[in-house]
Amino acid sequence: MAKFITAKEAAQLIPDGATVAVAGMGLSGWAEEVGRAIRDEFKETGHPCNLNLKQGCAMGDWKYRGVTVLGEAGPGLVTQWSAAHIGSAFTLNALVQEGKIKCHCLPQGVIINLWREIAAGRPGMLTKIGMGTFVDPRVEGGRMSPETDTDACELVEFQGDEYLFYKSFPLDVALLRGTIADENGNISFAHESIINEGLAVASAAKNSGGIVIVQVEYLAQKNTLNPKDVAIPGIMVDYVVQATEQDCCWQTEGVYFEPAFSGQIRKPLAQLPVLDLSPRKVICRRCAMELKKGAIANLGVGIPADVASIVAEEGYSDEITITAEAGGIGGVPAALPNFGSNYNAEAIISHNSMFDFIDGGGLDITVLGLAEADKDGNLNVSKFGNRLSGPGGLIDITQSATKVIFAGTFMAKGDIRVEDGKLVIAEEGKAQKFVDTVQQITFAGQYARPDQTILYVTERCVLQLIDGVMTIVEIAPGVDLEKDIFPHMGFKPAVSPNLKEMDPALFREEWGGLGEALEA
Repeated sequence: MAKFITAKEAAQLIPDGATVAVAGMGLSGWAEEVGRAIRDEFKETGHPCNLNLKQGCAMGDWKYRGVTVLGEAGPGLVTQWSAAHIGSAFTLNALVQEGKIKCHCLPQGVIINLWREIAAGRPGMLTKIGMGTFVDPRVEGGRMSPETDTDACELVEFQGDEYLFYKSFPLDVALLRGTIADENGNISFAHESIINEGLAVASAAKNSGGIVIVQVEYLAQKNTLNPKDVAIPGIMVDYVVQATEQDCCWQTEGVYFEPAFSGQIRKPLAQLPVLDLSPRKVICRRCAMELKKGAIANLGVGIPADVASIVAEEGYSDEITITAEAGGIGGVPAALPNFGSNYNAEAIISHNSMFDFIDGGGLDITVLGLAEADKDGNLNVSKFGNRLSGPGGLIDITQSATKVIFAGTFMAKGDIRVEDGKLVIAEEGKAQKFVDTVQQITFAGQYARPDQTILYVTERCVLQLIDGVMTIVEIAPGVDLEKDIFPHMGFKPAVSPNLKEMDPALFREEWGGLGEALEA
């Protein structure tokens, strides 16, 4: 039976050199009060120290909450770190840049499903996810700094084909969060916006001989939880910490509690935000044109997430199913600061199960961010000089979806407007996004499957990777190739002999063209 303790007592249970795993996305699943206690204990005593932190996607609010609290203690608390996304943990990120933490970034689906391999006592995960990207040991081995001296995986041959092998390892501590614990330590995710991989992490820790610590907001009498509502059974939980501060129990990065995220209510779609007319909205509209009725879609963070807003605004949310990689199916996926959650989801499956579906090819289409692309169609969203972020779920998703759209502005740091039904370049951008060679390969153009469609959608033009060649296939009304496109690219793309103009209606206040696109 689980023991109920304070956050400080939980921090004192973690041994030096422990491998510690967390689960969730954003603030969902993150045990903030225990994290702060670990920070404070290290500052006071120097222990625990030399921790090896393992996490899936970004864990934090990009401000002061999340795993970044562990970095506030300075060097020595965490000395090894692996994650799919490290951008929101500013303090730990800085320590990586200073050479104080060895850091790997891995595909999100690999990390969260490797826990199940560890729990089941299997040697690791054999997969093609990551081939040709910076995770591949022939490229960078997932290393995010010069001090990181090992590869995240190894290249192996199995039955005459090449795969990447991600090795299992013992887990000493699972640091998790739920909403409710009963007196027997059974954990409910009642107010969590996702069903995170906490069960798999808890199983991996218990079967490795480690301990499981779960922070909750509420306590319930034993045997009062519906057994189907138990996300982590008490037999897998060693210690429960009831949080004393509401500030440590936020559902997402942007809200303490939104019942439409966790299924208690369905919110009227008219209450959801509508985008103002801008280049961002033009890009989202053009991406939405690639959707088809009955399609199963995934939307990434940033501009891609707002494609859901376009679909809702145009009144076609019931015609396609938009998913979030954290497990939400249907409804309207939220943009930042609530990315990963879905308003009015039709179903919410576990984070692990969603990536099983993704990796197996279940997605018809995905729209993901366009940060940097090169002449070979490679995309980088994971590393820009000293700015380290990681791939999130992009590697899994782009290697598996039938149609992949990278969406973003053509240039960065400019003043581009939509006025009178056309694009106006008031001030040219200062940073190129289309470069000769990307700084890090997060999507490998050469590994695109023959049956995949790869598009790069901007407000100025649309490019397509055709037989390995970056080709302009559409151009915005009033935009000139020689003046507005070619001089601002690090390579000379091909131009389709069937070059088309982007639909002028995309640049008007009222669009109304999605219905026709869905039927095409």
